Amino acid sequence: MHTYKVGYLVGSLAKSSINRKLAKALAKLAPPELQLHEIRIGELPLYSYDYDADYPDVARLFKQAIADVDAVLFVTPEYNRSIPGALKNAIDWASRPWGQNAFSRKPSGVVGTSPGSIGTAVAQQHLRSVLCFCNSPLMNTMEVYLQTTPDLIDDDGNISNPGTADFLRKYMQEYALFVQRVLTVLPRES
Repeated sequence: MHTYKVGYLVGSLAKSSINRKLAKALAKLAPPELQLHEIRIGELPLYSYDYDADYPDVARLFKQAIADVDAVLFVTPEYNRSIPGALKNAIDWASRPWGQNAFSRKPSGVVGTSPGSIGTAVAQQHLRSVLCFCNSPLMNTMEVYLQTTPDLIDDDGNISNPGTADFLRKYMQEYALFVQRVLTVLPRES
């Protein structure tokens, strides 16, 4: 069995982010061939092409962290019917300057949760559009627009509803198969 390193980006910077709780739950529910860890985005300055010739250390380390993983999972809330500015900023840092896109040919998945009944559906559609431009193959076989209730996911990523846990486990199994398929067809460059 081949093991894949998956970096996940949480779109929310909030300390008690429900999307960070979801990410922890997904890491627990993932099959053993996926090793998930968070790639933090909160310390990145606002992107400007003025930095393209000489990235600040925090941005250079962030971009390298994206380059070092086999796949990326985006776990995002919805802010004003779109993705949070911090997440878009992180994508800009990793995908620039032109021709040095860390997301190119890297399999990705998009999930999210919110208290609203449509989950993060609109934000995810915006994010999918951005990731298509970044040439990041997107998993489309399953989608996760999770409506969170106060006790659904605890701080350690434990899910109280067995049906939700089963659904998310199936998503992670499908994501693992997707990553394997993409990297079989588009192997990572050495």
